[in-house]
Formats: sequence, structure tokens, C-alpha cells
Amino acid sequence: MLSFYPALRPDRRVQRMNPDCIIHVIDDDEAVRESIAFLLLASGYTAQTYASADEFLGIVDQINNGCVITDVRMPGMDGLDLVGHLHASRPLLPVIVITGHANVPLAVQAMKSGARDFIEKPFDDHSILDAVASALQYGDKNFSGRFPAQVVRQKIAVLSTREQQVLRGLVDGQSNKIIARDLGISPRTIEIYRANLMTKMDARSLAELVRMTLSTE
Repeated sequence: MLSFYPALRPDRRVQRMNPDCIIHVIDDDEAVRESIAFLLLASGYTAQTYASADEFLGIVDQINNGCVITDVRMPGMDGLDLVGHLHASRPLLPVIVITGHANVPLAVQAMKSGARDFIEKPFDDHSILDAVASALQYGDKNFSGRFPAQVVRQKIAVLSTREQQVLRGLVDGQSNKIIARDLGISPRTIEIYRANLMTKMDARSLAELVRMTLSTE
């Protein structure tokens, strides 16, 4: 949680540069959503906060651009269901999901359902801002990602058999513990393979690694 940023008043709309491009922050934890909104404000964005997915959906028809940041676990409609709903009704509105470390499989599932990115807690300023910048680029129809699918396939092709097995486990949303059990190796060894995958695939985050791989399917 970005607790070092003072909280704004609940659901206060903040504006700085480019007021037409709004970042919609959805989280049932007031301190989290207002801290993220304050960070976005300080970085020149416009932000609107919501305490639930249902509250956000009440105004979604008024949205023309921007992006969404949502927690995964929330009362009522959770972040995963929200991603699916938005992917079906607003496919060009990029969604970033926030997840705890234990919920990374859910975050991967969210990406398969249409989320653009996910951020693991605890997160820092740069994680949020980088994800937002990437999501807003995604809103541009001409943006195809850092690597074309063919380049990603070439990167995957030169991975070792074990590295490809670990990559498939990650993309299937499995935890390190489950991948380790299935492959008969230790979770610590899986962490080493993950680090090697990040380097060989030139991925800046686990989310990007998953997104790159999904682009080839």
C-alpha cells in the first residue's frame, strides 16, 4: 500500500493534465484507492475512485478513454468478473488488476479474460505508473506491444525444455509450488527458472512475460 501518500476525500475527482483521459481506480480499501489516486494526480493524470465494481459500472457508459485499475478480491462483483464484463462490453478499455502474491494465478486468469496487466502487492510508484503508461498505449489501436508475436515465438523456441515447461506452468496460472511438484523439483529451483525466463524473454515483469506468451496463442 502506498501509505506515505495522504488520502484524498472519498471518491473525489482529481484533475491535472489531459482531463479527458481518466484513470479509474476501484478498490474496497479506501486508503489504497485514494493513495493510488494521489500518486496519479502527482504524476499528471486525472483519477476517479470507486469503492466497488458495481459503483464503477454505474458510470461506465460515460467513459470514452483512459484505463481501469481494480483490485481482484472485493465484495460483490470481484475484479475477475469485472474484467470479463469489460472485455465483452468495452474491449478497448484496458484494465490493470492488483493482486496479492498468493493470488497471482487469479491475476493470470484475469489476463486470459482480457486484463492488460497485473501488479503484485506490495507495489511501488514505478509499478503503478509503468502499468498505466503501457495500458494507455494499448488504447492506441496502432500499438502492438514491444515484441511482435513472431519475435516472441522465436524467443520461446530457444528456451530449454525445462524453461518452456516452467513458462507453460506460469501461463496456466500455476503457483511456483504446484509447478515444482509437477516437475519434481524444488520451489527454489522454479524461482531460478523464472528469473532466467525473465532475462531470456526480455520481460520487464511477470505480467509482461504472461502477456507476451499469450500473444502467440
